[in-house]
Amino acid sequence: MSPTLEEVARLASVSRSTVSRVINDHPNVRAETRERVWKAIRQSGYQPNVVARSLVTNRTQIISVIIPESVTTLFTDPFFSLLLRGTTETCNAHQYHLMLSLFTAKADRHEMYQRVLHSGYLDGAVVASTTLDDPLIPDLLHDHVPFVSIGRYPDDRVHYVDVDNVGGARMAVEHLIRLGHRRIATIAGPLSMTSGQDRLNGYQQALEARRIPIDDALIVEGDYTEPSGGVAVHQLLPAEPTAIFAASDIMAIGVLKALREAGLRVPQDISLVGFDDIPTASAVEPALTTVRQPIERIGSVAVEVLLSVLEDTPSENPTTHRLVLPTELVIRASCSAVSNG
Repeated sequence: MSPTLEEVARLASVSRSTVSRVINDHPNVRAETRERVWKAIRQSGYQPNVVARSLVTNRTQIISVIIPESVTTLFTDPFFSLLLRGTTETCNAHQYHLMLSLFTAKADRHEMYQRVLHSGYLDGAVVASTTLDDPLIPDLLHDHVPFVSIGRYPDDRVHYVDVDNVGGARMAVEHLIRLGHRRIATIAGPLSMTSGQDRLNGYQQALEARRIPIDDALIVEGDYTEPSGGVAVHQLLPAEPTAIFAASDIMAIGVLKALREAGLRVPQDISLVGFDDIPTASAVEPALTTVRQPIERIGSVAVEVLLSVLEDTPSENPTTHRLVLPTELVIRASCSAVSNG
């Protein structure tokens, strides 16, 4: 038999009404009592009635993570599994349920939006990997759905959590410049996304600071997938780069494979830097120099920001949360000083 509210009250040495107030997030409960009740709930295995709770609090305790990517991309790019680990752990810590919303094609998006976001099941959403022309964020704003974007979005009303993409890319290219490289190519992320734009901007800033001419022949746009890294290599090789900055580790791994197939060695013939520091980056041969972004923390902070937004009292001038987390350069074996010979 499932444990009852009375059993939780007995374990916590409080009244049944106190347990009910804690479950329904009533403010007039001391922190010590609240902690004792939640401990008793965990010990007993009691499951609060979500439907009844939502009627009292006008909350469902459900957050959706919306990723407008194909299912294939989601499960082949480690970035997303790390991101979801961060969001899941933080939802669990706050007794929220997480619902993952995916697309298999662009045609599914409107139907998903109507079915999920208009269902009344959600308190809010975390949105990741959107392009600037995706109608999802304008729709969320129009319908006043609380949400947080993972990645900068150029609208003053949008709450977002991002990393220092410009600074991280600049660090990567500055590292190559210090090693003597001047013919530095980049495989940019999709320029329909702010992360792709910002990492390209950081690449250009690093070159301009050292008065190194920006050569369009050394810039190719990718899409954060491994095949796009391989295709870009064949476009770049005629320009004779001595180093390549790939705007994601997944693309950098595609670069490694393509260079190997072309008979070129990393770093002896071409140095290589990625971005992300996914687990594979240290496992490939040679281990990849990369820019580390705190992927799990991004997911965790996005949920924390969303919960803060949900608790904010409506006002005429609401606060917009914009957090930018730092990046760091991780130096491994895929870079070497430029050869003079």
